[in-house]
Amino acid sequence: MVIRFWGVRGSIPTPLTPEQVQAKIVAAVERITPRDIASQDARTRFLATLPDWLFGSLGGNSPCVELETDNGNSFILDAGSGLREYAIHGKHPKDLVYRIFMSHFHWDHIQGIPFFNPVFNPKAKIELYSAFPDAERILSVQNSCPYFPPNCKWENIKDRFHFHLLKNHQSFLLNGVKISMIKMKHPGNSYTYSFEENGKKIIFATDVELRPDDFDTSIEYNHFFDDADILILDSQYNYDEAERKKNWGHNIVFKAVDFANLYKAKKLYLFHHEPTYSDQKIYSILHAARWYAESSANKNLEIELAIEGQEIEI
Repeated sequence: MVIRFWGVRGSIPTPLTPEQVQAKIVAAVERITPRDIASQDARTRFLATLPDWLFGSLGGNSPCVELETDNGNSFILDAGSGLREYAIHGKHPKDLVYRIFMSHFHWDHIQGIPFFNPVFNPKAKIELYSAFPDAERILSVQNSCPYFPPNCKWENIKDRFHFHLLKNHQSFLLNGVKISMIKMKHPGNSYTYSFEENGKKIIFATDVELRPDDFDTSIEYNHFFDDADILILDSQYNYDEAERKKNWGHNIVFKAVDFANLYKAKKLYLFHHEPTYSDQKIYSILHAARWYAESSANKNLEIELAIEGQEIEI
């Protein structure tokens, strides 16, 4: 299976500001010595030594993840503004059938739909899976005037959509992949998905505020999280932010590490990055998470940031 991140920011799209771009340039220039610009090779080596937060960006689009299965099918996980990036740069199915799995319908997870080119293609078919009985009504309100121009109003695009209602704790097979779902704590509810194929397991857990019960391994349904090869987990807040925003439905990074260790995940991807945090601050959170993991009993957990444009194969 292959994972591609098309949008990784939470709450609202967050493009780099001119000030942030200038700050990156200044920080890079301050590191240059005469030796670093003596030749093309020297310049290349210099760029390779720049810290990750400085050389590039995490990206600014809101959540959208693509999962390509071993048999060549693709699933789209959430439809934030990253969905537009997928539409422009992604690999489209030959049959033009798009399968979208929705964690929930808060604005940052649906705002890519009116900008998703296939909704304007009468040959396209969008299979939308969620645990919300009123999913069609929600999208019909979003895609209505005056919130969007008439060419994208629901009456003009609704024939592309086919809705599939899922149930909490439900498991089913789709194109050879076992898909399971569980409800997590988030205002208005949010659902986490597990995808299993050929002995590999990927869990997509955005918009999650972990509770003490989630760490109770005596609760049978918590074993949903066991032995993930990749756990993509909401890690929006540092400690101070989490204290100020209890019950906002997002997770502190250190709880994410404890949770991943408890259920023996092999690799944890920190996801749904706080929109007010700079790239540098989010990378500092990554380093803190890795330091914290080093102090735990399980030192085998790999921790990475979800980065827009990134591709992961397992």
